[in-house]
Amino acid sequence: MEKIAITTGDPNGIGAEITIKALNMLDIPSDKVVLISNKAVLDYYGKLNKNYEIIEIPYCIDFIEPGKVSKFSGEFSFQSLQKACEIKPSAIVTAPVAKKALHLAGHFFNGQTEVLEYFLAHDNQLAEMLFVADNFRVLLLTRHCALKDITLTKEMVKTKVRNLVQTFRTQFCIHSPKFALCGFNPHSGEDGILGNEEIEILIPAVKELQDEGINITMPLPADTLFVKAAKAYYECTNDEYDCYIANYHDQGLIPIKTVAGDKTVNMTIGLDILRTSPGHGTAFDIAGKDIADPTAMISAIVSVFNQL
Repeated sequence: MEKIAITTGDPNGIGAEITIKALNMLDIPSDKVVLISNKAVLDYYGKLNKNYEIIEIPYCIDFIEPGKVSKFSGEFSFQSLQKACEIKPSAIVTAPVAKKALHLAGHFFNGQTEVLEYFLAHDNQLAEMLFVADNFRVLLLTRHCALKDITLTKEMVKTKVRNLVQTFRTQFCIHSPKFALCGFNPHSGEDGILGNEEIEILIPAVKELQDEGINITMPLPADTLFVKAAKAYYECTNDEYDCYIANYHDQGLIPIKTVAGDKTVNMTIGLDILRTSPGHGTAFDIAGKDIADPTAMISAIVSVFNQL
């Protein structure tokens, strides 16, 4: 399908509202977009300025309850993602969903990235989470899991970095990207005093990647590493690195969301279809109040058009 598919996320969150606002502000031609949603949900949260194609996902209007987590909204979210994968669009933009709602509906995924990987991956493809705010980019080596369950291996690190190189060559047209790798432990382990992950996993992985010609640093203390990224972002100057590689969720997302929370886009890479999403969640606390900021959704939609 030669259109971009946009899902409106959890019908009890801000997804439909920010989708409507973003499309109205961007004024995208109607033949470029297909909405995977429900007309009753869309009408509840606003009015589109154009007559976009809508692929209907069943949903009872009585189940539209802003701010409520329910199995009905979780099922709607899951079916929307499944349909987006089935129609094989040029790209997918997803509004936020609630993991708890997905689980209540019996779909035990830790996020939309995992759902997309389930439906789209083939030949051992792996979906990865790359967060982008202009030229500030952060890859997560691990995604949505408890901190105590984080496990790294040398092979995992090498595979994800190699895939990242290919993404930079194909999506960003940067043939020889320069990566900065965050240390796993405070102060990158202090030569094993504060942890051995650097010595046993990260450094051996980096040495092999460097031998392959990949430009990646040895593990560096994350608390000071991101200072350079923030400075470059605020001053609108070129950063020394094309991407920062974080070991776990909060290590990478706190810095980028702190400096560019309203523009951060979650980009799923590694699959045949590019997917983007706002960097924020469902914002149940303000759902239905018509005060949600569509900036991140606008960035997600624009990012897709820029990459195609």
